Amino acid sequence: MKLHYLLLDVFTSTPLKGNQLAVVTKADGLLDGEMQAIAREFNLSETVFLLRPHGERNTAAVRIFTPHEELPFAGHPTIGAAVVLGLTKKLTAVRIEEKIGLVTALFDRLGKNVGEARFGLPRLPERLAAMTNLPAIAEALGIAVEDIGCGVFQPAVFSAGVTFHLVPVRNAKVLKAISVNRAMWNTVFSHDHHSAYVFTQTPEEKDNDLAARMFGMNLGEDPGTGSAAAALIGLLAEQVTAEPGQAEFVLRQGHEMGRPCRITLQFRKDKGQLAHGGIGGHAVVVGEGELDLGD
Repeated sequence: MKLHYLLLDVFTSTPLKGNQLAVVTKADGLLDGEMQAIAREFNLSETVFLLRPHGERNTAAVRIFTPHEELPFAGHPTIGAAVVLGLTKKLTAVRIEEKIGLVTALFDRLGKNVGEARFGLPRLPERLAAMTNLPAIAEALGIAVEDIGCGVFQPAVFSAGVTFHLVPVRNAKVLKAISVNRAMWNTVFSHDHHSAYVFTQTPEEKDNDLAARMFGMNLGEDPGTGSAAAALIGLLAEQVTAEPGQAEFVLRQGHEMGRPCRITLQFRKDKGQLAHGGIGGHAVVVGEGELDLGD
């Protein structure tokens, strides 16, 4: 069995930047265990498998795997899948069936191998818990207690399909200085995948409004995490007025790893409640190949 795949860099239009992604383009007939084994073979943060959709009006179904498990939703695989489908099928909008639900993405071709995709969140973020033990959070991140918090924002647990501990810090200097304390990590960040999305506002940076780093999910640090940015929309929406109209932010991630990512966030509120959230970004195809799995 031979399987065609593409390699992409997501949340960037520059090859060898952004967050890496493998897309297996025709995965129908693969068993769950085979998909998991292939994701482990690529050993990237996520691998996407494109399948025939169940609904006639839909473009494709996708399965998303880390090297360790399947995810119901993830942002950079959704952007990457949308760009691959837009480029190969010459579409300006794609409807993708994910485990979490149907995702509709708008697509713009920016070059032969480059595109931009924007999609509405299939599930709006919700607050799961507050995080009040600031000394423990500080120790887990290797920073001072007084460095936790940024403006009106305080730590909390949110999920838009995947759970993240959202931790605001004082500024970009603190964000860069984080030193993970693995001995106490899972105890402090105890929900689900033990993932922490640490962020700050960046008024001194002209190209973005926010900066973030993501640690966890058995991956160490991740350069660009759309599902965490989706969860962050929930915390932003609690404090930012978006009526009338839509609030928009640009977030940078991955700079500390040498894999800079640019993620756009949008949300709209109706009568004080979050009514819409969206994520966007670029992706560039940097390679392709064929998996030879034998007879």
